[in-house]
Amino acid sequence: MITIEPVARALVPVDSAAADALGAPNYDEFQSDLEIWQLLRAKPDCLLRVTMAHCDATSPESIGEPDSETSLERAAASMARLIGDNRTRELGGVLWVYEIVSPKRPGIRQIGLGGLARTDEIRTDANRAGSIIRNEGVRDAKARGRARLVERIGAFVDCVNNAVDDGDGAFRAALEAHADGRPPAFETLDEAGNRHRVWLVTDAADIAAFTTLLAREPHAYVADGNHRSAAAAMLGREHFLAVFFPASTLHIAPYNRLVSGVPNAPAAALGLGRSFEVDRGSGPGAFQPVATHEIGLYDGRAWWRLRPRPGAFDHGDAARAIDADIVQRLLFADRLGIGDDRDPRLTFVGANRDAAWLQAQVDAGGFRYAVTLPAVTMEQFIRVCLQGALMPPKSTWFEPKIRSGLVMALPDRGTDDT
Repeated sequence: MITIEPVARALVPVDSAAADALGAPNYDEFQSDLEIWQLLRAKPDCLLRVTMAHCDATSPESIGEPDSETSLERAAASMARLIGDNRTRELGGVLWVYEIVSPKRPGIRQIGLGGLARTDEIRTDANRAGSIIRNEGVRDAKARGRARLVERIGAFVDCVNNAVDDGDGAFRAALEAHADGRPPAFETLDEAGNRHRVWLVTDAADIAAFTTLLAREPHAYVADGNHRSAAAAMLGREHFLAVFFPASTLHIAPYNRLVSGVPNAPAAALGLGRSFEVDRGSGPGAFQPVATHEIGLYDGRAWWRLRPRPGAFDHGDAARAIDADIVQRLLFADRLGIGDDRDPRLTFVGANRDAAWLQAQVDAGGFRYAVTLPAVTMEQFIRVCLQGALMPPKSTWFEPKIRSGLVMALPDRGTDDT
């Protein structure tokens, strides 16, 4: 079962104008600190001044080091100002219904339930019965950095995005009925034009009904936020901030790669035919595959379409059948000598940058190759989770993403937990 509990002390924007000013993208949606600095120039009060305080600087040259003492002190000061800001208010005992509608999918309501999830329900090697299933390896340094931030600011300000099966559709129907029956507490548009709406749930009967519905779910699958949940566990906290969405409402977009630091040989010289069927890319312009097991490769001269040959991967092994894993083994390791997916010669690029942008980076001379991958399907994602395996690193780009700063959790009075 999946447990969700109300936030005892929730910090929320007072209205939509406040949500516009204070809300921010998640800290890991950016390609560089410079992008964060630029957004902070446009939105100086947004939550990035807390979550990425080292970028809250007077110039790009003065951007600091993440997780440094200076950065943490600045984050704590910004959080204190946010708590005292007249654009925020505290509420007690809150769940929330959260809807995101993307202009890319105008007919789909990504709607879920937010609150506090339990760290003791996370599945780990020591807790094989855990019902919240991670699908990505946790890097200790990254999780520890997030833990230090949480400890210093005294709050959870970013949510973990989870998918649930909702096999009979009852959870989704209840969420939509609640949203359709009343106006939201506030709403905001993000930088990509996604509309975020929040309904704060404080009525005891409504909380009990939603809690019961979610408890019927046997599993939840972490879509975004493995390190945020790990940070809470590192700190010994009982809870972490989370939203649970029916899987049918979530969307996975492509997660592509750029390669640097290797010789810029043409594709024909890489010996790709041993593992792939190789053809010219489909049509003019940059090639972004949409079909599973089609891969795009740009070598600075032309786009090529690669299809893994029969026997190149094990169809029964869900993780090894993901195209990101196939590319890592058969292209990066075997052909380019990059055997470790953490190698700095690999740059991972989310779907907020398209294939034309990747091609431009190669054409500008900063990278040797661009590799485009089809989006992982939700069925593939859940199959990996249920097999107890890990997704290849940086293989799922869930979008639209949860907006930071719309509902935050302050420590319950008299404890160090939320």
